Amino acid sequence: MLSIFLITGAIGLEIWNIYAVINEIIVPRSLQPIFWIERFAVITHLIEGLIASFFAHSKKKIPIIYGVYTFFVGTIGLLELFDDSGVSEERYLVSSEDVASELQEQSPDDN
Repeated sequence: MLSIFLITGAIGLEIWNIYAVINEIIVPRSLQPIFWIERFAVITHLIEGLIASFFAHSKKKIPIIYGVYTFFVGTIGLLELFDDSGVSEERYLVSSEDVASELQEQSPDDN
């Protein structure tokens, strides 16, 4: 959550800075280091989002959606994309026949 708020704030700060430059509004010099940090963060997240978009199709994800997700969450999105631990959604899907047979095996016979 924090990353989403920070990257959204960085984008808003950059839009405000561009607006100030276009309208010749004086921006305090003390904010210049903050502008450089937010530019670095936005560019880094943009590169991560592009990487995620490029590799998402091979991992059976929708490229544009996963790219935007990774742009906002950063490296966490890339780690999730390239996680090969074998844990997937399909592992947790169980059919009703499997449940019925499992329950039948566990219940004592009343015969």
